[in-house]
Amino acid sequence: MTEYETTILALSIIIAAAYLIGSIPTGLLLGKAYGIDVRKEGSGNIGATNLYRTVGRKVGIITLIGDCLKGLLPVVLVKFSSLPPEFAAWVGLAAFCGHVFSVFLKFKGGKGVATALGVFLALAPLAVAIAIALFAVLMLFWRYVSLGSIAAAAIMPLAVFLLGENRTVTTVTFIIAMIVIWRHHENIKRLLSGSENKFKA
Repeated sequence: MTEYETTILALSIIIAAAYLIGSIPTGLLLGKAYGIDVRKEGSGNIGATNLYRTVGRKVGIITLIGDCLKGLLPVVLVKFSSLPPEFAAWVGLAAFCGHVFSVFLKFKGGKGVATALGVFLALAPLAVAIAIALFAVLMLFWRYVSLGSIAAAAIMPLAVFLLGENRTVTTVTFIIAMIVIWRHHENIKRLLSGSENKFKA
């Protein structure tokens, strides 16, 4: 086996592992630990916001951290390995897709915001700071988590591009951002109709 074939095989295995890690339904498992199937409560989403509302603050925060780590850890491990650094972006995309299209949930899943955050923290932390600032401003004035998440996702590809990240990171960031926005299509409808729930701390 040539060095190129070995590298491709290693990347394939790591991508598959990242996808499986991303597929672990953190929020669903935590909810069931409290006797609640979060898919049948609140918004029906398995993400941190719905856990916060239906199970409690502590569980919501743990879900956020867990989902974030699913995206962060695989990317960090690849970045500190001997693999070419641009591979880290594709591994991050795999982990993100695992969360959104979980093999354990018949290829259904969450909206991907927290897992995307973890991926972006590892790939482009300065761009994340810009996105979080925008999220914070929108939450401060309007208190819609969905609006903040959509806006933060939308600005990430632009921020990454302007900060001079390589083409692979920019491409993966754009793909993830578009999926996050697409997964919020019901929220967008509710925002436009004025029926979206505001976040209450």
